[in-house]
Amino acid sequence: MSDPSGRDRDRPETQARDRWLGRILREGAVPELLDVLAERLSPADLQTLLLEVCRRRGDAVTPARLLRAYEHSRFTRPSAPDAGALTRLESLAHRRLGRRAFTGLALSPLCPLGTVSAVTTVDQNRVVTTVRTVEVVADATNALALECAVRRRNLLRADPRSRERVRLAAVHRVVRAQAFAAPGMAAHFALLGLCTAGRDEGAFAFETSALAEQIDAHLDILRGARGLGHRIAAVRVSVTDLTAGRHRRALRENVLERLAPAHPGVVFAFDDDRAGGGYYGGACFEIRATTPDGDDLNLCDGGSVTWSADLLGNAKERLIVSGLGLERLCERFRPPGLGA
Repeated sequence: MSDPSGRDRDRPETQARDRWLGRILREGAVPELLDVLAERLSPADLQTLLLEVCRRRGDAVTPARLLRAYEHSRFTRPSAPDAGALTRLESLAHRRLGRRAFTGLALSPLCPLGTVSAVTTVDQNRVVTTVRTVEVVADATNALALECAVRRRNLLRADPRSRERVRLAAVHRVVRAQAFAAPGMAAHFALLGLCTAGRDEGAFAFETSALAEQIDAHLDILRGARGLGHRIAAVRVSVTDLTAGRHRRALRENVLERLAPAHPGVVFAFDDDRAGGGYYGGACFEIRATTPDGDDLNLCDGGSVTWSADLLGNAKERLIVSGLGLERLCERFRPPGLGA
């Protein structure tokens, strides 16, 4: 089937999906089945239909089939890291962020259908979609962005030129639908998400200050994780200017040079070789570290996005997001004696 936006059309997973859909539609007994389900039925009627389909399929599940499905589904396997160690890391993150301006939220496991695909270039097939017009949270920052937009909208109603910032944080278990080829990659994992929303302040000032604030928060959590025994070596922060150098000086002075004195031993540098920014625009950053086994791993990624501007229909709105992989930190940098 066609993809009007052109997104992901050449990806192998998209080509495979189209082949499967073609076979199903050729062999199906109902003409125009996909068009009827996707476009002609109202969301409420489609939900009623799919709920009945799931009810009937659920009634057919036997205990033996249930156990077999549990054992073989990558979505239902328990998390690999030690639960106690992961809980201590999550608690550490909440404590450290509590000393800052970020407001911690306990996110719902679900968010509206299209939360990821409506504001990013990520295909809906990479998200676990339910039959109730919602999807399982695949990235905490997307869900936090919605709440940021609600709170910024309220501020703008009181003052249309409000510069008051909204800073939100959440530790959340996210679910990704795509099958990862790399070893050790799981379908669900714990992620710390940060979002800072506000208004354009000119001269890239909002972006650089919010980037520096989030990077500083993540590095503080990594420092605390070391105190818990996690063996984190050779921490590097790299920043990429996605504006062809227009904001390089501001990023150097207000991010790299501002943070370096507060984090001795951390390497701060520009990454001019990063291939594009994905859904980031303006600037993005990455935090990497070396594991006890000598592997160089990405622990954190973030940058400037247009999600607030898109959600509120206001080009003056700004948003910085970032995510720290707490589960990866727990599993790959674990303290001695904790076990695999």
